[in-house]
Amino acid sequence: MHAMAKLNSMPRRADRGQAVIELALTLPLLLLVVLGIFDFGFMFQKFEVVTNAAREGARVGVLPDYTPTDAVNRALQYLDSGGLGGPGVTTVAPGSCGGAILANKRCAVATHTTTTLPAVGGEPAKDVDQITVVVEFDYEFQFVGPLMNLFGGSLGTTRLRSVSTMRIEPQ
Repeated sequence: MHAMAKLNSMPRRADRGQAVIELALTLPLLLLVVLGIFDFGFMFQKFEVVTNAAREGARVGVLPDYTPTDAVNRALQYLDSGGLGGPGVTTVAPGSCGGAILANKRCAVATHTTTTLPAVGGEPAKDVDQITVVVEFDYEFQFVGPLMNLFGGSLGTTRLRSVSTMRIEPQ
């Protein structure tokens, strides 16, 4: 019979700290990736609320006897119900909110415009009334932003913006 070689299950002296060093080098990167996934998931959820708020505002704005101010108020109410409350800027002036990015700032703008559609075939040109609602929210990264700031990065706040345009049907 052959003698079986004895397996050495004890690590050599030089390999004892290798696992600890590998963990120390890879754990921060792994945590950054995992926290980044959480952060972008939260941002995407808030972007969906902003998108739906713009759509809801435009939907109210096309109803009979409603004004662009009513559309803005509905968009801000939707932001409140979606957990994006905070200081708001309400305006019905043309354009967008603009300005510097501030934490937890939200804004809604509604404009009523008339667009002339060109003549097609034998049909004459038509004037079409529409309402456009712009909703903006400044999202502050919860996990990755503060970590990037420690290392001189600039991933702190980003503006989420959604635009919804709907046609006002003649009555």
